[in-house]
Amino acid sequence: MTLLGMLHHRKSPHPVKRAYEYAAVAKMEGIDFVYFSYRSVDFGRKKITGWVYQNGSWLQKEVRFPDCIINISAPRTEMQSEVREKLIEYIPFVSHSIGSKMYVFEKIKQGKEFSRHLIPTLKISSAEEVYSFLSQWKKAVIKPSSGSKGRNIYFITLLNNKHVQCQYGTEKESLSQEEFNALIESLVTEQIYIIQPYIECKTKAGLAYDFRLHVQKNGEGKWVINLIYPRISGNSRLTSNISAGGYWGDFIPFLKEQFGDDYFEMKQLLEYFAVSFASHFESLYEGMLFDELGIDVGVDQHKQLWLFEVNWRPGTTGRDFSVAQNAIPYARYLAHQRH
Repeated sequence: MTLLGMLHHRKSPHPVKRAYEYAAVAKMEGIDFVYFSYRSVDFGRKKITGWVYQNGSWLQKEVRFPDCIINISAPRTEMQSEVREKLIEYIPFVSHSIGSKMYVFEKIKQGKEFSRHLIPTLKISSAEEVYSFLSQWKKAVIKPSSGSKGRNIYFITLLNNKHVQCQYGTEKESLSQEEFNALIESLVTEQIYIIQPYIECKTKAGLAYDFRLHVQKNGEGKWVINLIYPRISGNSRLTSNISAGGYWGDFIPFLKEQFGDDYFEMKQLLEYFAVSFASHFESLYEGMLFDELGIDVGVDQHKQLWLFEVNWRPGTTGRDFSVAQNAIPYARYLAHQRH
């Protein structure tokens, strides 16, 4: 029987909610499932001391190496990274990093097919570059190249006398050229930042929003839609991330409210984009397979789709069971492909 393993940095599955849901789906699919951590691997005997769910509780048990590994947690230490790299030599992993925002941008640009949906993006190295960018676009967004959850995002607008209006979260302030130069210098010293034109995507009530297109591989290794939903800012923020105070909307009611009689056309457009983009995007990474993607898109006043971001570990809060219903069969598919 196929044995699937869930690899996590936590020693025990008890605080990991997803472990139970994945174990439950595996049981219903007739698949053996074990949860294990990096320190529980015995490479010499090709055994792991993990946790299996039996008779209503988690029990520790020694089992053979799994046929496929569901890696929902990235390594936290050098030792964990070493264990991960060694495990990959023996066992297929379901999830793989897609790289930084700038790397993803260049990949899609080179792929051409979806490049028209890209927002012009520049890696920032100096304040002069930012001013040059603003002279063309007037409004822009500055964010970390490897950021997530809407953190450290600055919305900037060029004012008179080279002053810049800067919004961070809900706070707005006007910065002089000297103050803005100091801000940019501090940001680029800290990490890699990029700048993009601000694409206005707002509801009729004036709230910023975007669409999260969550796609997964199914048991046949094909891309399917798990869920599409709008993410709406819950305040004066210009980001719609749930972790930054935004909230989910219901897909169809939201489309009807915002697009009226054109709602079905927009629904079809988003659904087609989700699956076709995922398939194309994966083809850009030679020899690599992805299990799921969170594709964030905005819609401007001309109903043009703009690609905000691609995530390889999209948030699934409240939807872990539905995610597991695709993830477990796909992991079994990978295991069979390897054999």
